Amino acid sequence: MKNITGVSEFILLGVTSDPELQVPLFTVFTLIYLVTLVGNLGMILLIMLDSRLHTPMYFFLSNLSLVDFGSSSTLTPKVVAGLLTGNKMISYSSCASQMFFFVFFATVDNYLLASMAYDRYAAVCKPLHYSTIMTNTVCSRLAIGCYVFGFLNASLQTGDTFCLSFCMSNVVHHFFCEIPAVRILACSNKHIGELVLVLMSSFHIVFALLIILISYLYLFITILNMRSGEGYKKALSTCAAHLIAVSTFYGTIIIMYLKPSSSHSMDTDKFTSVFYTMVIPMLNPVVYSLRNKEVKNAFKQVAQKAERALG
Repeated sequence: MKNITGVSEFILLGVTSDPELQVPLFTVFTLIYLVTLVGNLGMILLIMLDSRLHTPMYFFLSNLSLVDFGSSSTLTPKVVAGLLTGNKMISYSSCASQMFFFVFFATVDNYLLASMAYDRYAAVCKPLHYSTIMTNTVCSRLAIGCYVFGFLNASLQTGDTFCLSFCMSNVVHHFFCEIPAVRILACSNKHIGELVLVLMSSFHIVFALLIILISYLYLFITILNMRSGEGYKKALSTCAAHLIAVSTFYGTIIIMYLKPSSSHSMDTDKFTSVFYTMVIPMLNPVVYSLRNKEVKNAFKQVAQKAERALG
């Protein structure tokens, strides 16, 4: 990418311009970030320490926690620092990097959720063949594919945005360099780029959603045909946390990206962005730990071992 316009930095207006809200928001966002770090890194550590969690489901969950940690760390520290110091400047290259990593982690998250849906389908619908379907090789290839898709999408989206001329203004009406907020500043012809953005976002979202919907269609048919009440409850419990994660993630992403830039409201976009950039990465480990007995039991055992070691 080349800065063809002479713009060397952008001004991020932040979440709000109200000075009375700076300290409360700083406190809230700092707490959210700390919970996100502890929750996601704790989930990764727990899965690594407990051999009973070395299964495809928890392999994908550990990757999801890693992605949530990376996504939150890409944005939140800059937002928190801006609220504390009042510094709203971000360099051209830092803005591009922030956009790249945000799109990268969001895309990887997108495909990890699809991979987890396929894993749940295999576990419930093909229980006798599960170990041969979801082998270590298959899981590794699915995970690598998620990261490759993330890199390609982030490279294309960021490159397409920063090849534009920014000669109207360098003031970004947002708290981070999100694609719609930056693209609106461009004075060059951006209609083709907007079409590319919508088409690419639609492809990635719709493709992953189709995998999820088809997996759950077969999964629910299998559950409804179950005669065992215990098996019915177990199958539902294994899918509940994933369904919550899917609903919150895709609900906000669809609202944000699958609409033209002319219909974007800055205040609404900020609220939506806070939810899926800060709140969702914090909620995912909480949802999976609260809805999962295996995670609870593993945590209790690790805590007991640590207590005995310290005692």
